[in-house]
Amino acid sequence: MYEERRSRLDGAVVWTRTIDTRAGAAHPVLPDGCMDLLWTDGRLLVAGPDTHAHTPEGTPVLRYAGVRFAPGTAPAFLGVPAHELRDRRVELADLWGGAEARRLAERIDEAADPVAELEAVALRRAAAAGPPDPLLGEVVRRLEAGGTVAGAADAIGLGARQLLRRSLDAFGYGPKTLARVLRLQRALTLVREGVPYAEAALAAGCADQAHLAREMRDLAGITLGAYSASANSETAQPSGSRTSA
Repeated sequence: MYEERRSRLDGAVVWTRTIDTRAGAAHPVLPDGCMDLLWTDGRLLVAGPDTHAHTPEGTPVLRYAGVRFAPGTAPAFLGVPAHELRDRRVELADLWGGAEARRLAERIDEAADPVAELEAVALRRAAAAGPPDPLLGEVVRRLEAGGTVAGAADAIGLGARQLLRRSLDAFGYGPKTLARVLRLQRALTLVREGVPYAEAALAAGCADQAHLAREMRDLAGITLGAYSASANSETAQPSGSRTSA
C-alpha cells in the first residue's frame, strides 16, 4: 500500500509505503531524478539518485515513510553532492554522524505521528541549509516541460562543462541522463492514465513507441507491458517512491 501527499517543504512529497514480500516480488522503484530521506523501523536512510530500477529487499513486511525531494534540491539539505550517493541507499549516520542520526530517529520513533515528525525534521534542516542552486531549478523546469539540454544551458547562461559539473553535484548525473529520466516519467504518467503506448511516447518526447520501449528497458529494466501490469495491481505505487532494505 502506498500513499503520498504534498509536503510543506517546497517541491517535496511525503509518502508512506508498506510492502508485504510474502505476496510476491516487490515492485521495482524506477528512476525519477529525486532523492529521499527515509524512515523505517527506527532507522533513517537516504536514497540517492537512481540511474536504474531498484528492487527493495529485506524482511517479509517492510514499512517506510519518506520525504521525496524535488530533483536537485536534496544536496543542499544533506550537505553531500548527489553524485556521491548515485544508485546508493546509505544510513543517515554516515552523512550526519551517528549521534545526530540516533537523536533524530528516536524523536521520530517516539512521536505521536512519526510521518509528520519526519517531515518536521526535513523542514528544520532545510531552513538551516539554505536554498538549492536556482539555475539548476530552471534546468529541471525546462527539461520537465520537454525542453532540450542545449536550450536549458542557453537559457541559464552556462557552458556544457559548467552545466555538467553542477548537474553532477545537484542531480547525481549529467543533464542528458536527467532529461531521459524525466521524459520516461512523463511517458509513464500518461501510461498510468490509460494513454496508449504510442501516443504516450510521442507526447512525452520520444521518437516513437520503440524508442520508449528501449528507454524503459535501459532505465527501468522491465517492459512497458510488465510496468502496466504492476501499475494496475493493488500494491503498485507511483515510480517516485523509493525504498531500501
